[in-house]
Amino acid sequence: MSSIHQFKAAGISQEEIDFAEYSGKKILVVNVASECGFTPQYQQLQELYEYYKDKLVVVGFPCNDFGGQEPGDAVAIQQFCERNYGVSFPLAAKVKIISDAPHPIYQWLTDKALNGKMSASVRWNFHKFLLDEKGQLLAHFPSAVDPVDPRIIDLIEHH
Repeated sequence: MSSIHQFKAAGISQEEIDFAEYSGKKILVVNVASECGFTPQYQQLQELYEYYKDKLVVVGFPCNDFGGQEPGDAVAIQQFCERNYGVSFPLAAKVKIISDAPHPIYQWLTDKALNGKMSASVRWNFHKFLLDEKGQLLAHFPSAVDPVDPRIIDLIEHH
């Protein structure tokens, strides 16, 4: 069965994000935006990343597909995240999610035929996908679910 560990993504600073390096940790993948009503979730994402650093990695995927709420370039996005929320978790280069050619990671995350677990529709910014230590999809949560929601914490700690 395939896993997210087979993927790589371009990082926001031109580095490569290799998901195989996160084997043995849970992964929380979130599409992020700087001008969204949910943007303050960056704070909780950073808190999760710091608190669970030995068992969880958060990876943010900036995306301008939903309401045009991530209009900046890589430098602007990175500066915004660091200055306003102290973000130190990995950020990918800006991606497309709802297009004729969505990013391959999002194709995999949203299609049960590819991930073997479930299909999902990303409807807005800050949709969260939680994956287990083997890179298998555990659950997904819509934008309105806070990163520190008890359901997410329970899966991080006990699944």
